[in-house]
Amino acid sequence: MGIPEPSTDVGRAGLAALLAQPRSAVVALDFDGTLAPIVADPAAARAEPAAVAALRALLPLVGGVVVVTGRPAAVAVEYGGFERLGLTVLGQYGAERWEGGVLTAPEPPPGVAAVRAELPAVLGESGAWVEDKGRALAVHTRRTADPQALLDGLRGPLTELADRHGLMVEPGRYVLELRPPGVDKGGALTEYLAGRPGAAVLYAGDDLGDLPAYAALERRRKDGGPAVLVCSSAVTGERQVAELADRADLLVPGPTGVAELLTELAAALR
Repeated sequence: MGIPEPSTDVGRAGLAALLAQPRSAVVALDFDGTLAPIVADPAAARAEPAAVAALRALLPLVGGVVVVTGRPAAVAVEYGGFERLGLTVLGQYGAERWEGGVLTAPEPPPGVAAVRAELPAVLGESGAWVEDKGRALAVHTRRTADPQALLDGLRGPLTELADRHGLMVEPGRYVLELRPPGVDKGGALTEYLAGRPGAAVLYAGDDLGDLPAYAALERRRKDGGPAVLVCSSAVTGERQVAELADRADLLVPGPTGVAELLTELAAALR
């Protein structure tokens, strides 16, 4: 089948650079919606087996493979089956790092505990439920009768709650995540790439939280660093996906498409 061709000149140049110099290149990926299908219960998410197999094949062929996720790093490692792969996981938007079996994770700021205590009163009987990530709290509406209406209704109260305790609200697909400011996927990826100014980078994501990573690589392009921006677009028609897709060089059909892309990339590099 072969590697799909990016739709932009800069994307095609980024892919060509990666294929020409793979030993210095980096493959960076979001987890949920990119390596793992979006599911109603985040605790049930697991990486596509074909994607894991492709990552295993890619690791000895490229300069680095990194998963950049809002999940706690240890959870992403478990749900992804990454324990023995030898890749890097930047969890909680880069606040945590898992590498070589070692987890580096700072203590959460006190505002997280305060929000945790007040959330039940704010949510009431709305039907929204909370995923506790330790350093962040994600309020999900996906399981409710009208998830978008409830999400829109909660945005104001949750933003007010976050502001009072020094946190920020990160929107996503039927989720609002309350977390500490100052960390995002763009900063995490930039730090990981420090010291690799000319390395080609392929980044794949699926949601609003991936926009800072896109922005970081767009800035990197201006400094001569080639990059390919991939959008995992399994859920079409949602405005969050559209915002990412409009800036992507390459669209693939969800985690299955990401797995196929990685598989073809590994085959081409071999």
